[in-house]
Amino acid sequence: MSWFIEALKKYAVFSGRARRKEYWMYTLFVSIIYIVLAIVSAVAKQPLIAVVFYLAILLPSLAVSVRRLHDTGRTGWWILIGLVPLVGAIVMLVFLCSDSESGANKFGANPKEAPALV
Repeated sequence: MSWFIEALKKYAVFSGRARRKEYWMYTLFVSIIYIVLAIVSAVAKQPLIAVVFYLAILLPSLAVSVRRLHDTGRTGWWILIGLVPLVGAIVMLVFLCSDSESGANKFGANPKEAPALV
């Protein structure tokens, strides 16, 4: 849950890098919450409940996706390839599952490498 909260704290931060774990834990919690809200909205016959959540989570989802692409060494504009049916989804899945670049890249320091405590 801390990964989800951390991504929400950086809801409009498109710079920097996000680890695989941060991205996938965020995606897991968003999916679980959305499914629960979809069920509640279907039972309550109020479809706006799930729609409002989806709209509220749109910007943080884009931000964490862009930071994840930065971690793999790609620019955030690669997110637009997801608009291409089927092929775009497969390419994005490969990018989002790829390991991060070792060391610092042009988007910042590697989040896996914790700074040494002095």
